[in-house]
Amino acid sequence: MKILVTGGAGFIGSAYVRKAALRGDELLIIDKMTYASSRAAIAKILLSTRVTLVEKDICDQQEMVQLVAGFGPDYIVHFAAESHVDNSIASPDNFIQTNIMGTYSLLNAALANWQQLPLERRHAFRFHHVSTDEVYGDLPHPDDANTGNRQAVDLDFFVETTPYRPSSPYSASKAASDHLVKAWNRTYGLPVTISNCSNNFGPFQHPEKLLPKTILNALSCQKIPIFGDGRNIRDWLFVDDHIDAIDLILTNGRVGETYNVGANAEITNIDLVKIILDKLEVVKPISENLSNDAGYKSYHDLITYVEDRFGHDLRYGIDATKIRLELGWQPSNTIDTGLDKLIAFAMQRDEVNTN
Repeated sequence: MKILVTGGAGFIGSAYVRKAALRGDELLIIDKMTYASSRAAIAKILLSTRVTLVEKDICDQQEMVQLVAGFGPDYIVHFAAESHVDNSIASPDNFIQTNIMGTYSLLNAALANWQQLPLERRHAFRFHHVSTDEVYGDLPHPDDANTGNRQAVDLDFFVETTPYRPSSPYSASKAASDHLVKAWNRTYGLPVTISNCSNNFGPFQHPEKLLPKTILNALSCQKIPIFGDGRNIRDWLFVDDHIDAIDLILTNGRVGETYNVGANAEITNIDLVKIILDKLEVVKPISENLSNDAGYKSYHDLITYVEDRFGHDLRYGIDATKIRLELGWQPSNTIDTGLDKLIAFAMQRDEVNTN
């Protein structure tokens, strides 16, 4: 297949292009190469003559029209987005430009190319938009926030028909881009699919994110910041499982449909951090960590609670019944097995960087 991938040097995008390159697809990667992009994540596949990286901004509509037309993709997989919630709160401009105007630019380029395709290729073409469960807002917490006591709360989940209720500039910009994609399908007939996924984790994730920050700070014996009281709940999905879901949606998903992708692996932020620290204690005890100048007795001593994020959603929970029943997808990794893979990756890179 000929696949155009935006944001292919980012965390999730790079996982996708690594898999696609391995199976022999011809790839055009469009990436602005911002702070969140990683050449290391795609360095090996760029050695292939079937993989090309173009450093461009998806907001440049004329450039996108030329690139899409020149490459002639079977699929466009749209990962490119500003994604760090804290950054969106402090400076939302880039999020509005990239996530909304960038998606608009890419949709126009895709539509112009699709309308020129032969009939059989028009039917097979797909524009897949990778989105987030954060567009839905948040869900009830299983604990009562006022008393701290367990309550009989109706623990519902996000489904594909859950009304959008974004909380941050980031999630609002992704909600807007979702609506644009749906409109280009309904108005112009562009064959699109959308996936709204839960929190991803895995190799090459930017260190601003909770899991890599926890691991890297622990290994260097630096404080590990936890927003608020750490009770916020997320559903964690190993990135390779997310990529498998996208492949199934592209090949077997119904045009115009949204598929929620989650691992049914909800856990509080603080409990997840503690699991990671317990695992690190096994593979590299803090007593043997040369960075432990302060003489900490446990990695848990590094946990530091900081002022909560503005508009911090309490809980995300994905109901992935639709993709499971329609496409046969289910995650291959649990939080436990995924964390083992992530820690092994982080330890290997730590050894490389210190030698």
